[in-house]
Amino acid sequence: MKGSALIIFVRNPELGKVKTRLAKTIGDENALLVYKELLSHTFGITKDLICDKYILYQDAINTNDIWENKIFEKRVQKGADLGERMHNAFSDLFKKGYESIVIIGSDCYDLDKQIIVDSFQLLNSHDVVIGPALDGGYYLLGLQKNLPEIFNEMPWSSPLLMNETTKILNELSYTIGFLPSLNDVDEKSDLNKKLVSKSGIMLLI
Repeated sequence: MKGSALIIFVRNPELGKVKTRLAKTIGDENALLVYKELLSHTFGITKDLICDKYILYQDAINTNDIWENKIFEKRVQKGADLGERMHNAFSDLFKKGYESIVIIGSDCYDLDKQIIVDSFQLLNSHDVVIGPALDGGYYLLGLQKNLPEIFNEMPWSSPLLMNETTKILNELSYTIGFLPSLNDVDEKSDLNKKLVSKSGIMLLI
């Protein structure tokens, strides 16, 4: 059996294709700058983690970007919607023999290395670990085995996602470890001064 693995879901950083909700208020160029900083932050908090690391692109593998090939194994997400893509990602790695797998995205500027470390530790005593997002979704999900029930026909990108996920898990009698609630960056109101400054965009917040 293998140990633990981290999956990171990212979008290819292309103008007009990232942070589309945010772009409606700050423009495509600024939204791309924000997303690139979110990617940089996610790289910084994950590169030194003691686990196998997989970066899964939404569209195509980029062999020459910040995700160093010697640190991250690069793949493309597979599936018609977010639930199917997440389920396939977990399934592929559990088939490789991993005992615990955590998945994150690249939208949470409040996420830090210690929280990810804590998520793997919680998986030692819980079936599932969840990092709740303040918008009603979640920024992190950790599993000890694949659970298709929480990926099929779920209210993705909805404030109901977290509650619906925990409801299903409770009905199936799985134990859940919870991480701190954090904020995803989806709207202009989610931007903080540090993110704005490091992104290099000019906004009054």
